[in-house]
Amino acid sequence: MRFKFGFRKLKAGIIVFLGTNCDRDTEIALNAAGFETKFIFHTETNLLGYDLIVLPGGFSFGDYIRAGRLAKLSPAVLALREYVKRREGFVFGICNGFQILCEAGFLPGALVENVSTRFISRDERLIFNPDPVFGDLQGQGGTEEIILPVAHKEGCFYADESELKRIEKENMVFLRYKNNPNGSLNDIAGLYDRKNRVFGMMPHPERAVSKVLGNADGFKIFNFIKNEILCSKSAKHCAFDVLEANLSKRGAK
Repeated sequence: MRFKFGFRKLKAGIIVFLGTNCDRDTEIALNAAGFETKFIFHTETNLLGYDLIVLPGGFSFGDYIRAGRLAKLSPAVLALREYVKRREGFVFGICNGFQILCEAGFLPGALVENVSTRFISRDERLIFNPDPVFGDLQGQGGTEEIILPVAHKEGCFYADESELKRIEKENMVFLRYKNNPNGSLNDIAGLYDRKNRVFGMMPHPERAVSKVLGNADGFKIFNFIKNEILCSKSAKHCAFDVLEANLSKRGAK
């Protein structure tokens, strides 16, 4: 779906922790996707004016104690609570950023050590389902197979049975592993809490935005997020407009 609402250029803030190492890659990817970007040091608390706050990959505070355990106490992450509560914009955590969001309670579950106990670094096939509720009505067939790099040792998604049921019931899983590399329950690779506008995923879309380097599938993730932001800014709720239009077409047949 194309959007023609004429908004200003979307602004993304990239939080940089001690130990972050994917901030520059994330900046390049966001710029290529049409975002204006600015780095936010983890001690800052002013998150106003951003359409998207990104927690990039890396090893925040050396993953001391557990990945994301210390970063969740950073002033910038603590300020995210008010940002999310007031619906100022969207939040996106990549790899270590996903771990931080789970540790801080912005997303359910936890990322624990891979079942192999080894660090995994390779391309993985994934099932991308940007809209499990309205995907078929948009004529997108619901899902699409994409390839993205993974690089983690604590990437196994875990949640208790009741939490897992809630995740599936609320259609929070937008990304699943095709050939589960780390033991994640239900093959979960990425979550999207639509109510609170929070995304999190273990694979690295920012490392797959160049056809010259052989893979631009990462743009599908960034464009998905961009479209969700644009939908939230439109006068109407895009997904429901699509639903109504398609139901009308079906009724006319």
